[in-house]
Amino acid sequence: MSTITAAITAVGGYVPEYVLTNDILATMVETNDDWITSRTGIKQRRILKQKGKGTSFMAIKAAQDLLSKNQTNPQDIDLVIMATATPDMPVASTGAYVATKIGAVNAFSYDLAAACSSFLFGMSTAAKYIESGRYKKVLLIGADKMSSIVDYSDRTTCIIFGDGAGAVLFEPNHEGLGVQDEILRSDGVGRESLKIDAGGSILPPSNQTIIDKQHFVHQDGKTVFKFAVSKMADVSENIMKRNNLKGDDIQWLVPHQANKRIIDATSNRMELPQDKVMLNIHRYGNTTSATLPLCLFDYENQLKKGDNIVFAAFGGGFTWGSIYLKWAYDPR
Repeated sequence: MSTITAAITAVGGYVPEYVLTNDILATMVETNDDWITSRTGIKQRRILKQKGKGTSFMAIKAAQDLLSKNQTNPQDIDLVIMATATPDMPVASTGAYVATKIGAVNAFSYDLAAACSSFLFGMSTAAKYIESGRYKKVLLIGADKMSSIVDYSDRTTCIIFGDGAGAVLFEPNHEGLGVQDEILRSDGVGRESLKIDAGGSILPPSNQTIIDKQHFVHQDGKTVFKFAVSKMADVSENIMKRNNLKGDDIQWLVPHQANKRIIDATSNRMELPQDKVMLNIHRYGNTTSATLPLCLFDYENQLKKGDNIVFAAFGGGFTWGSIYLKWAYDPR
C-alpha cells in the first residue's frame, strides 16, 4: 500500500462587492493613496456591507463556489475546518453553522484560530486527518470579516484590512503530491503587539470598554513588521534548505498578504523573481485567514500538476510558519 499524502484537489473563493479604495479612505481618516501604497502595497480592499451578514456568509459562498466547480457532493465531506479570527459569535462554532448550511451533514466541524496564520495551521491540521487514512475529504475554509473589528478612525489599522473568504478541499493522494513538509512556530511575546483588548475572559464587555474603543484591533506596527519580516523569511528559507530546494526549483511562493515589503523580503531571501510570487494585496488588502486561499483562487488557472509551492504566513500572538506542497492537478 502506497503512502498517503494530503493534496489540494479544489479551490473556491469569495470577496464582497463593495470596494473601499484608498481615495475613499482618505475621506474618512488622515491619509492618501501614495502614503498607503508606498507603505503597504494596498490600493483597495473589499468590505462586506450587508446588514446582519458575518464571516459565515462569506465562508458559505467560498465553499459553495468550490463545491460547484468541483462537482463535489457536500454529503461526502468528512470534516470542515473553519480558520478565522472573526467568528460570527462567541462560543457557537462558526464552522458547524457553515457545514450545515452547505449541506455537509455528515461532517464534523470546528473553528481554528491563530490570527493571520490560521489557514496555514489549518493546512497542517487538514493534512494530518487525511494522512491518517480515516478521512477522505476535508474542507478547509479561511474567512474573516475584518471590517467588523476595525476602527476606521485609526490609520494604523483601517488601511490594512479587508474582508474575504477562500476554501480548499484536501483529499488522499498516492502519487506523492500534496503536503511535503512544514515548519510551524509561535511565540507569546507577541501577545501585546497585535490584539483586541476587550471581549475576552480577562476584560469582558462593558459600557466603558465600548467607550474606550477596546473592541477594535490594535497593533504596534513597527514591532509586528520587524518580527514578520524576519520570521516569514526565516521559515521559508529553512524549508527550502531542509528539502534541498533552490529558487529555480520553486514554481510559486504563496505569501500571507499583509504588507508588500514583507512579501518582498521573503521572496528575496528565497531568491525568487516577482513572477513566481502570488500577489493580490493591492486588490484585497489583508483578509487575515483568507489571504492564502484567495491567492490560490486567483492563480488557480496558472498552477500545474507537480508545481513546487511554498506557503508562508505570520500572525498575531505571534504565530508563523511555512508549508511546502506539490500541486496535484492541471488547470481545468
